[in-house]
Amino acid sequence: MREPTREPASDADESALVVRARRGDPAAFDALVRRHLPGALVAAERLLGDRSDAEDLVQDAFLRALDRLPLLDPGRPFGPWFFTLLRNLGINQLRARRVRHTEPEPLDAASPDALPDEAMIRTEVRERFDAALAALTPRQREIVMLFEVEGWKGAEIAKHLGLTPENVRWHLHQAKKSLRTALAPLMEEGNS
Repeated sequence: MREPTREPASDADESALVVRARRGDPAAFDALVRRHLPGALVAAERLLGDRSDAEDLVQDAFLRALDRLPLLDPGRPFGPWFFTLLRNLGINQLRARRVRHTEPEPLDAASPDALPDEAMIRTEVRERFDAALAALTPRQREIVMLFEVEGWKGAEIAKHLGLTPENVRWHLHQAKKSLRTALAPLMEEGNS
């Protein structure tokens, strides 16, 4: 069910890429971008609710990461540091959006190539999933996104969030239980 969105590599490989990128090696930073881009797009779209805004946010976050790479503690992994930067930039964008009082494009806007029934079903599933995800605690939501979308291991999440691995497992279990309960009606409708 879960597809990793990062190239398989060890923390040591990523640390080596960071060292090379700090020295000005553009190929090393490109490798970091390729490794984290798919997950960054998913996380940004979940945060902002709009694909175009998410793409802009991810681009801004990678540019900011490149500028701030010298500030990254050499012992700290790039991924969690980058996703914290992405999340903070996204939260700032949401605050600015509230000030401007702009409305995002509605989620029920149908794709021009989708059949009306398919678009309606996809919209309903997306809305129910987003509502179920929003009902989780912020900690559980973040753990689910890091584990399921980013493909992080429990120990990575624990280190990033300052929790024990057991605590991460408990939050993940509770979150999945809540999501299953909230999404059960969809499963029943799909089987009928």
